[in-house]
Amino acid sequence: MFIDWHHPWLFFLSVGTMLLSVADALFTLQLLALGMVEANPLMAAALGLGTPFFVSMKLGLTAFGILTLVYLAKSRFLDRVRTGLFLTAFFSAYACLVCYEIVQLLQLL
Repeated sequence: MFIDWHHPWLFFLSVGTMLLSVADALFTLQLLALGMVEANPLMAAALGLGTPFFVSMKLGLTAFGILTLVYLAKSRFLDRVRTGLFLTAFFSAYACLVCYEIVQLLQLL
């Protein structure tokens, strides 16, 4: 019988990454209002279609990536690296990005 059980750490990383994605979207919109430019061409195109589309696309892509990584968490990438480690890397990258955006906001205000 197959039991789908994942370590609680994956839950923390998943929820944390999603919350950081929400913070990133909000901070990005604030920084754009203060004159900054979106560096990601895909997200810049989404911004051209409106703020609701930008936010839903950003959160949707993040959620899809998280679900995929949690589903594959016990597998190995190239038979070497556990796929769950990618979720840790993305969480860390998002945390650094949100910290950068906070610093930028504080400098512009």
